[in-house]
Formats: sequence, C-alpha cells, structure tokens
Amino acid sequence: MAEIRTIGVANGGGDAPGLNAVIRGVVKSAIRRHGWRVIGICNGFDSLIWPEGCLPLTWDAVSGILPRGGTILGTTNRGNPFAYRHMENGKEQVTDYSGLCLENARRLGLDAIVVIGGDGTLSIAQDFYRRGLPVVGVPKTIDNDLSATETTFGFDTALHVATDAIDRLHTTAESHHRVMFVEVMGREAGWIALQSGIAGGADVVLLPEIPFRFEAICAAVRAREEQGRRFSLVVVAEGVQLPEKDPAGQPIPPAGPGEVSNRIAGVLRGMLQKEIRVTVLGHVQRGGSPSPFDRILATRFGVAATQLVARGEFGRMVCLRAGKIDSVPLEDAVAKPKLVDPRGELVEVARSVGMMFGDES
Repeated sequence: MAEIRTIGVANGGGDAPGLNAVIRGVVKSAIRRHGWRVIGICNGFDSLIWPEGCLPLTWDAVSGILPRGGTILGTTNRGNPFAYRHMENGKEQVTDYSGLCLENARRLGLDAIVVIGGDGTLSIAQDFYRRGLPVVGVPKTIDNDLSATETTFGFDTALHVATDAIDRLHTTAESHHRVMFVEVMGREAGWIALQSGIAGGADVVLLPEIPFRFEAICAAVRAREEQGRRFSLVVVAEGVQLPEKDPAGQPIPPAGPGEVSNRIAGVLRGMLQKEIRVTVLGHVQRGGSPSPFDRILATRFGVAATQLVARGEFGRMVCLRAGKIDSVPLEDAVAKPKLVDPRGELVEVARSVGMMFGDES
C-alpha cells in the first residue's frame, strides 16, 4: 500500500446534525495520530470538479465545530459527477465529470477520501472506488434507513426535535379539543414518525410502509371521543402513500413532502366535521446542535474512518453493530434500505399501547 500523506473529506446529500463532528473526528485523528494533511472537498463532490473550491482542514479550522449543526464544507444533493446536471444556453445538460474528478484528486495529491453521506452519496463513492479512487464511507442520514448500520448519526437529534414538537402540540390540541397533524421527514422509511410517535404518545401514526385508510383514521378519532378524549394527535411521515381516491370517490392530487399532511387533513375535515390543524416540521429536524449521542457517534465514526484509511481498507463504510464500531463493504451498505417492518417489534409495541396506523379494519 502506498504511503498516506494527504486525505480528503467530502459530504453530500442533505445536512444532518453531527456532520461537523465527523469532520472534526477525521481531521483531528488524521493530524494527531498519523500526521496527515487534510483537504476539505466542498459542496458535495463539486470541489473535485472545480478544485479551487477546496480548503485546507487544519486543527484550528475544526476548533469549536463539535456542537454546530450543518456542515462547514457545504453540501448538495444535486451534484452527481457521473451525471452532473447544469444549464447551458438555456437548456439543461447532463455531463459526466467523473474522469475530471479523478484527475483533480491526483493533482490535489489525495491518497484517499473519506465520504460522508446516505445511500445516494455513498453510491457515488462506490462508483469512484470502482474507478480506482481509494474511498472510505461514513453513514449519514436522519432517516436512519441504511441497513448496514444499527443507527446513523443525525437520527437521534431529529427524533428529539420531532418528539419535542409532539409534546408541545399535545397540550394545545388538548386545550382546544382539536385533531392535530405533525408531518415529519421520512420519504421511504418511517423511523422518525414511528419512534417519535411512540415517544410522544401519538394516537395515529402514518408510515410509508403501512398503507392507510381514511375510514380507519376517522374510526380512531371517534373512538377516542367516545372515551371522553376530545383531541387526537396524528404523526405523518412525509413519504406516506396517499390513496388514489377519497372515500367519496374523488381523485386525490399527488402530494410531496410538506403537502401530504394537508391532503389527508383536507379529506378528514369533511369526513369528521372537525377542525384540524397541520404542522410541518420540515428542515427544522435537520438543523440545530446535535444531541450528545450524535456528537459521540459522529466522532467515533470519524476516527474509525481514518483508521480504515491507515489500514488500507478502502471501499468500506464504518458502521455501528451491537454498540461497537465495525465496517462493511460499500456495496453492501447501499444494497437495500432499512425500512420499518409492519410486523416488527416496535410496531407491535405501538399497537399494544393503543397507537393506530390507519390500516385497522
């Protein structure tokens, strides 16, 4: 294995609380334990296309960033170098910049790159690895939907934000006798909705993995009213699948993140003849200071990534298994998403304490 002198650090996709903690862990352990030089690749992989955007990451550069949200490197979820979309003469063009990225990595003297990201970013990292670039991955997604790791950093913080919002809405829903909707992130996997729903004592949780019926939600709300509970709290994952038609046979227009709860609430207002309020948390879940758990996990991941580089174990992603740091091949890490099992233990726990999922007959 060639001697390591300089490594790069890149992150891509949506930001997540703890990204700066990973960067700090990589930089400090690389400098302190190995004497390496570290270069920050900014805005996803963009700075491998335009290397003037790279920046040196020194000990001082990462001082004080542990509790900061976001990422000092910037990020993007639209910067795939293998199919880079850009406007030219008023038309969208798609260009393969991967060869240029490899050339610039060599010009920058990068002996390896630590890539922090979710399945999309790590798939790009895997493609670079196949092209001969030494790469190590770090799992990042607040959705917690990577199957190769028990948990990803950022999820715990997002869960705290969602649970705090549910707690706050619980009191106002009870005071005003309302049905309150809380929309949380989770396009394919409903982990934030499920776990915040359990932690916040939600009455109904709607997940991408469990198809729902409007009639079942109405039945749950009415059953609570019969018990003397004149309010209900509904947690909705943004990726929940809407039925094609409402119970009256009217088509339901497609809805994306930030809209799906309002679509559902609009149908239920007519069915229940009740006032329904919707709160969409959106990017509030991504921002802010990471929780202590996420700071620690992110630091562990960053240090473990530099250790993989030092051992020459490229094409792998660090992960958490049985509470210990391990690693898996990148191709396994992105092979399939980790979705909520509709018959899994957490769902059964939720059903046992009276939570409904809108699929009840």
